[in-house]
Amino acid sequence: MSPEEKKDATPEPQAKKEEADKVPGLLEGLETPKKEEPKEAPKPAAEPKPKAARTRGQDPLPEPEEKTEIFAVKTSIGHEKIVADMIGARAKKKDAQVYAILSPQKLRGYVLVEGRGLERLRTLIKGLPKVRGVVQGDRGISLDEILGQLEPTSTVEGINEGDIVELISGPFKGEKARVEQIDKAKEEITVALIEAIVKIPVTVKGEAVRILEKEKEEEK
Repeated sequence: MSPEEKKDATPEPQAKKEEADKVPGLLEGLETPKKEEPKEAPKPAAEPKPKAARTRGQDPLPEPEEKTEIFAVKTSIGHEKIVADMIGARAKKKDAQVYAILSPQKLRGYVLVEGRGLERLRTLIKGLPKVRGVVQGDRGISLDEILGQLEPTSTVEGINEGDIVELISGPFKGEKARVEQIDKAKEEITVALIEAIVKIPVTVKGEAVRILEKEKEEEK
């Protein structure tokens, strides 16, 4: 081989080497694409665990609240207002759940009490004088049943001229008298004392007398 041929043949391996050296440079700056990993399916939400049942020893349940009812307290006749005052005073002192006390004029021998629970009321009135207990029925008294007792009435209603009455208050308490005149506007009556030597008219309030005999009965 001539020297010129040797010169022409020599650079070929060098050119290939340069091209080989350049190949890595073409990949510089390029990122190899990453394989996407399969996404995990979302895990189902955990079901709530059932709450453990409560036991009375561990976690006492609240007691149901007693509803408000109206009860009739039986009293000695003529002492209704006194009993009502005593029940009110004791309820206030003991902070009992009593919301109303009523002593209707028409309802003799009874006091109406609005409160919570029959047993609570029995405990409250226990030992009070002139109290004979609570009228016990299948249920409490409804408001409709006592509306007739709430209407105001005149204290002279039912009293007629000629009736024999007994004075239950005032200076002539215990004396018998005959009704001479009635003033419905002022709710007063004028009576004449039966046992008095001199007939002296006495004017008293209608609530200060108690009827002993009706005028018609006396005529018979």
